[in-house]
Amino acid sequence: MVAPTPIPLADGFPDALQALRAQMVDLTLRHVDGDGTSATAISCLQLIKASCSAPKTAPALYEPGLAIVLQGRKKVELGTETLYYDPLHFLLVSMPMLPKGGVIEATPDKPYLCVRIGCDTATLAELMLEVGPAGTDAPPGAQSGLNVAPVSESLLGAALRLMQLLDSPQDQRVLGPLLQREIFYRVLTGPLGPRLRALAQQDSATRRLSRALDELNRRFSEAISIDELAAVAHMSASTLHQRFKQLTSMSPMQYQKQLRLQHARRLMLGHGLDAAAAAHQVGYESASQFSREYRRLFGTPPRADIEQLLRAG
Repeated sequence: MVAPTPIPLADGFPDALQALRAQMVDLTLRHVDGDGTSATAISCLQLIKASCSAPKTAPALYEPGLAIVLQGRKKVELGTETLYYDPLHFLLVSMPMLPKGGVIEATPDKPYLCVRIGCDTATLAELMLEVGPAGTDAPPGAQSGLNVAPVSESLLGAALRLMQLLDSPQDQRVLGPLLQREIFYRVLTGPLGPRLRALAQQDSATRRLSRALDELNRRFSEAISIDELAAVAHMSASTLHQRFKQLTSMSPMQYQKQLRLQHARRLMLGHGLDAAAAAHQVGYESASQFSREYRRLFGTPPRADIEQLLRAG
C-alpha cells in the first residue's frame, strides 16, 4: 500500500491547528539540543530536529509511540509500503519496527521538527477498559506496524500541554502521565484506535506477535530459534514466520540481524568501540561477516561509516 502524498500546507491549514503548532515549534526550538533526537525530563517525550533533508537513510529502530511533525516532512518505507507524515498527519508506531526512510523537507532556516511520544501496553490496556469495546473495524493496512492518520485539534492540544510541562518541572511527575494517557486516549478513540486495541488485547495475534518482537529486542545478541519465538507468541513456527513478515516486511532472523547491526553502529558511534569489539558485543562470531553485512545494510564499511557520521556531527 502506498499512501497518497499529503496536500501542501498552504492549501488551507486550519487556523486552530496552526496556533497550536506555532506554540509547539517555539517549545521545541527552546528545548531541543541541536540536530538529532533530544531526550527530555519527561520520560515519554523526545524532540527531534534536522536542519537538512536526508531522504535516503538506512533502516532505523522505531519504538512504539507516535510522531507529530511540526515543520517539514518525512517518509518511511516498510517493504512495499511508503508512508508520508507532516504537520497534517501523525505517524503511529504500534510495535518496534525497522523501516527505511528520511526527512524529505528541511532547511537551516526552517528545520524539520518532530515530537515523539512513547507509549506502553499497560497504559493502553487500562485505557481500553475505561473506553469500552470498539465499535469500528481495523483500518486498511492495519496489519502493518506503521500507520498514518490526520492530526486532530484535540490530539495536538494534549501534546502541547505535555510539552508545556518542560517549563514546569514541579508539575511533570504528576501531570506528565495524565497527559500521556490523554494523548493515547485521543488516538484510541480516533481512526487508528483499532490498531492500538489490537496491540493491547492480551489474546490478539498482534499482541502475541509483539511479545516475539519484544523477545528479539531483549535478546538480540543471543542465538534465538524460530521455535523459541513461536513458543513466546503461542503460534506455530510457520504462522509466526508468515505474520511476522506481514507485520515487519522481513523474517524474524532478518529483523534480528538488523537489530544487531543497529546496536553495533551505536556502540561504535557513542562508545568508541572498534568494529571487531562491537561485532562481538552484539553477537557476531566473525568480524568479516559483520563487516560484510554492515556494508550491505548501511552502504559503507563500519570504519568509514562512523568517520562520516562523526564528521557530519
